[in-house]
Amino acid sequence: MGSFSIWHWLVVLLIIVLVFGTKKLRNIGQDLGGAVKGFKEGMRDAENQDATAKKPDQLDQTPTAGHTYEGKTKDHSRSS
Repeated sequence: MGSFSIWHWLVVLLIIVLVFGTKKLRNIGQDLGGAVKGFKEGMRDAENQDATAKKPDQLDQTPTAGHTYEGKTKDHSRSS
């Protein structure tokens, strides 16, 4: 009762083909394949962008403790 034989699956497939028709099933298959292909390309593009964004010469340039920075600052407060 836990598994179906090949004949059960063939009957189910026949019913699906009769209900939807082969043309509609083909269109659904093409749409699903296109969606999967687009998803894979999007993931590949995202990985490529991440790889180019994190080049070794562009490491984190945030100031760390113990460094002194000299220069002028702008006063953004307005005096009324």
